[in-house]
Amino acid sequence: MTRIPARFAALKREGRGAFIPFIEAWDPDASTSLELLRGMPTAGADLIEIGIPFTDPMADGPIVQAAGKRALKAGVTVRHVLALVREFRRDDDATPIILMGYLNPILSYGAERFCADAAGAGVDGLIMVDLPTEEADVLVPHAAAHGIDIIRLVAPTTNDGRLPLVLDGSSGSVYYVSITGITGTRSTTAEHLAEAIPRIRKVSDLPIAIGFGVRSPVQAAEAVRAADAAVVGSALCTTIEANLGSPDLVRKVLDQVGELATGVRRAREHVKA
Repeated sequence: MTRIPARFAALKREGRGAFIPFIEAWDPDASTSLELLRGMPTAGADLIEIGIPFTDPMADGPIVQAAGKRALKAGVTVRHVLALVREFRRDDDATPIILMGYLNPILSYGAERFCADAAGAGVDGLIMVDLPTEEADVLVPHAAAHGIDIIRLVAPTTNDGRLPLVLDGSSGSVYYVSITGITGTRSTTAEHLAEAIPRIRKVSDLPIAIGFGVRSPVQAAEAVRAADAAVVGSALCTTIEANLGSPDLVRKVLDQVGELATGVRRAREHVKA
């Protein structure tokens, strides 16, 4: 069992959902990015998503796009992203790390070489936003060979007929894109989640993480009441941007991680009671 399913299994035994923060690698620079990652587990992160900055991030809203641009301006490359994970693993061998990005940088690096290097660095899962199921064989076999989970995206527009195809070969978890459109622009509703998540449960027994429309502790709590995890990215990237150049940047982001994690941890208390 890899780190991702092991973490979800442990949380299920505890009767609670997972909080998953997202930041872009090297936003705003290498050292700050590493400091943020190292502080997240203590602040309350159960798993961590790290964005691989890309010049054409078609699914990202303006907030995450700006974060990626800051990282690219700082000089980040795929090799640097893997080095960041490797440095994180010097102090933390338990927290699952998921890389989220686009296929072009991976193909430029070499899919087989990337998966081998990612596994060696300590990466547990991959989310490729623009990798359709029909072309998944360019990456999935290499990831599987190195024990890396491929986490598939399910959208509100994914119909019941296509769901089994989309989730074929998926492992670790499922990422539900809770809104139609780009990140950080709108929020989902509890009513929508109550309708959407059972459709996925009928097809897959993998844990379901909800993202793209989750920004606040209240929304994160709603997400884990409906599913298994809440992913928050744009809200954290906003805090980074608002504190560029401030000595308080890391503290403020980690405080926010703590608030979001608290919302997730308290979400099911009424159920236990």
